[in-house]
Amino acid sequence: MTTYVLRRIGQAVLVLVLAYTVAYLLLAALPGDAVIARYANPELGLTAEQVQAIREALGADQPLIVQYVRSIAGFLTGDFGYSVSSGAAVSDLIATALPPTLVLAVLGLLVAVVLAVTIAFTATYGAGRWLRRLFRGLPPLFVSLPVFWIGIILIQVFSFRLGLIPAIGADPVQALVLPVLTLAIPIAAPLAQVLTRSIDEVREQPFVTVVRARGAGTSWLLWRNVARNALLPTLTMGGLLFGELVGGAVVTETVFARAGIGQLTAQAVQTRDTPVLLAVVVISTVAFVTINLIVDLLYPVLDARLRTGGRRARRGPSSTAAAISVGAATGASATAAETPADILTNGAGR
Repeated sequence: MTTYVLRRIGQAVLVLVLAYTVAYLLLAALPGDAVIARYANPELGLTAEQVQAIREALGADQPLIVQYVRSIAGFLTGDFGYSVSSGAAVSDLIATALPPTLVLAVLGLLVAVVLAVTIAFTATYGAGRWLRRLFRGLPPLFVSLPVFWIGIILIQVFSFRLGLIPAIGADPVQALVLPVLTLAIPIAAPLAQVLTRSIDEVREQPFVTVVRARGAGTSWLLWRNVARNALLPTLTMGGLLFGELVGGAVVTETVFARAGIGQLTAQAVQTRDTPVLLAVVVISTVAFVTINLIVDLLYPVLDARLRTGGRRARRGPSSTAAAISVGAATGASATAAETPADILTNGAGR
């Protein structure tokens, strides 16, 4: 277990270093000089000596390798440098823009999970065949919708047509409703697809047939056996989709004119503010890697085969090991409330 955790942490650190290096080199490879492009404008009236002094103050006159090492040292100490366009500390800009984006991303993820679970459960256990077919068609529809188009349509319907949410002058809670839905719908689609497919596969496993034969009801099968066994693929997909939350937040904040990392990124792109862009890339990478690291570390908790496989291999075959082998062969997770061996021994009708 300790080796597994250390290996995952080491992989996360390696991904962070590589992502930072690639982002730095790509931004450095952009043609021109961001400082000259910003301050050499004749309208500002600065002399060549003054522009050169600004470049020296920002460290833009140093060799690339020196700038790279200094930037890494700065990031490790929380010093992201200074904005080329405004001269403000990048750390201050990030500290101001990050909280609204985090609120939007977290709420969007929660709503996406609720939508995905509702769609998947209805698509597999819905009352009528027509209802199940309808909900199975929702994920392909949602995944094909661009984020900006969803935002525009929601504004058109709920603000202009129905008048439920003011387009201007909305209170903080009202101002979050449409952006959260805009961010949640595209994320919910792949989550629902993976969860629906996982539920379909688990329902066909022999141990589910045994539970049903013992007299278990639909709710028991769903919550105690099927849902928990279908969770692992969905959890993996959720970690991978977190990157889309960051990218979707940029578009969503731009559509709804919300202050946050999205607007800060858009402004930095327009002004070629490379220190701000580099900080945004690094923070997004840290968030993405952290979420995926948490998902990786949750696997031994949710899947008993990863947690106890080595110990049981040393002890030799046993009845519990045989149960795990059945679960592995059928694709069922050992994290269910009852393993196949438990079901055969204890039954399900409680």
